[in-house]
Amino acid sequence: MTEGRKARAVGFNHVALEVGDIDEALAFYGRLLDFELRSKSDTAAFIGLGDQFINFSKGRRQAPDDARHLGLVVDDKEAVRARLEALGVEILPGRFLDFLDPWGNRIEIVGYQNIQFTKAPHVLRGMGLAHLEKSQAALDELAERGMAPD
Repeated sequence: MTEGRKARAVGFNHVALEVGDIDEALAFYGRLLDFELRSKSDTAAFIGLGDQFINFSKGRRQAPDDARHLGLVVDDKEAVRARLEALGVEILPGRFLDFLDPWGNRIEIVGYQNIQFTKAPHVLRGMGLAHLEKSQAALDELAERGMAPD
């Protein structure tokens, strides 16, 4: 066992999702979401989420996800629901807005206003989302943890 100080986990820089084809992944997610393409090659693409990103990596090898999932935060959850329905993408049963992408990645869509996760004001401003606000329930949860905004 190593003695001394342990590092503190502070967040996620990125998530990597395995997909069958990079161009198809960009097309699929582009029909659902507005995003910035940071870079792309034959085997990878990086879409920006402000100070974070999703890395699409070519080569899905595992079976479709069941309980394992990515909780993707959006500014308008109901807009994603409408797009999924319009595109004929099956919304999975349950109380959340979950779906499987064409490669079996389970994605849960989460509305920014209703969760504790908070982007710094300067990041929201840079993303053109300075107008987003938290619900009172989310603010109360943050306050309980000593993380209420000033």
